[in-house]
Amino acid sequence: MTPSERALRARLAAHVLHSTHDSRALTAPARRAFADRFEREVDPEGRLAPPERARRAEAARKAYFTRLALKSVQARRRRAQAARR
Repeated sequence: MTPSERALRARLAAHVLHSTHDSRALTAPARRAFADRFEREVDPEGRLAPPERARRAEAARKAYFTRLALKSVQARRRRAQAARR
């Protein structure tokens, strides 16, 4: 199977899945685990009050996505510089 056929097959499977199930319900456990990761990161021993833990977890989540954005900008710059050579 070629890469383009695999991509089409995967796209078809995704469309079938999402036509028969609620996408939000399918991904809820993964989204919750992702959010819990930041809470464990900022309060591994569970000692903070819930509001403070949530505040810090939100800051950690924002830092995570900002770090990803920075890496993306850096990678795009490197690719653009390489293309100019």
